Amino acid sequence: MKRTLPVALAAVLAMSLAACGTSSGPSATAAPDGTTTLKVGTIGIGSDAAIKLAADKGYFKEQGLNVEISVIANPPAGIAAAQSGQLDLTYTPSIPLLNALSQNVPLKVVAAADGYKDGASEGADLNRVDDTGLLVQKASAISRPKDLEGKNVSVPARKAQLEVTVSKLVKDDGGDPAKVNWMVLDPSSALQSLNSGRVDAASLVAPFTSKAVSEGNRLLASPGVKFFEEGAIGLWVAGANTVKGKQKALEGFRAAIYKANAYANGHTDEAQQVSAEITKTPLDVVKSGAVNYWPEDVRLEDIERANKNLADLGFLSSPVKLPGDLIFGK
Repeated sequence: MKRTLPVALAAVLAMSLAACGTSSGPSATAAPDGTTTLKVGTIGIGSDAAIKLAADKGYFKEQGLNVEISVIANPPAGIAAAQSGQLDLTYTPSIPLLNALSQNVPLKVVAAADGYKDGASEGADLNRVDDTGLLVQKASAISRPKDLEGKNVSVPARKAQLEVTVSKLVKDDGGDPAKVNWMVLDPSSALQSLNSGRVDAASLVAPFTSKAVSEGNRLLASPGVKFFEEGAIGLWVAGANTVKGKQKALEGFRAAIYKANAYANGHTDEAQQVSAEITKTPLDVVKSGAVNYWPEDVRLEDIERANKNLADLGFLSSPVKLPGDLIFGK
């Protein structure tokens, strides 16, 4: 986790170059019609409904922006592309952001992309607010996170968000995450392996969480909301050069996104329809899972909470010293 930038990000930078094509750099030169183009990377998840709504409803156009959206391989690839100027903005959860900041990657948080309402972790039905889930077979003897010691547990990637959040569940329950047999499987393969018994538990994201339950599996825990608790989790971030060269455009992006976030929160059915289209998931499956929430602010204390948790779990050697100007415009 503490590798130098060239080693840590070389592979994902190559992916981002392939995904995003060439860049015109951070210049804020306007087109003949007066608009400024921003290249934005997403990862194709349900909460992308807000940025899609911002484009479809003309919120970006109102700010004089032409936003070009492309799907990138994963958040680290997006971060590498934003740092290099291949992208102006990219989506990332706070965990990859903190990993990048620990390697001195100069990034700024421009706006909130998704997250949890205040007090979300105290709710009784966490699977309705958390789009991640830890699933076991219905007849499994695993009844609590500590029982995962010595068991095969799938994650989409090592040392990434689901391993981190499930590790906290295990540790908080008195177990040792180092004794878990972590297996890297994509969500579809993970669900198949859970159903066949190849893995004892699967760490999944929507819509696979709902699909797993519909196939008779049992939700053991909701790791995301337990780890983050509340506030902005998914973030729109930009590289330092983009912030310097396109400040007015980024201000417009933030205003448009927050208008779209508010609209999505107030029009759940419409937002879920867009989510279903983005993820190519049946609408009834989307509606049976977690209800996305789009914050309208980013608070430094929410990022600091994730920062402390990463250090407590050993994913960082110590908490990252967050710059006071990490959040754009604050």
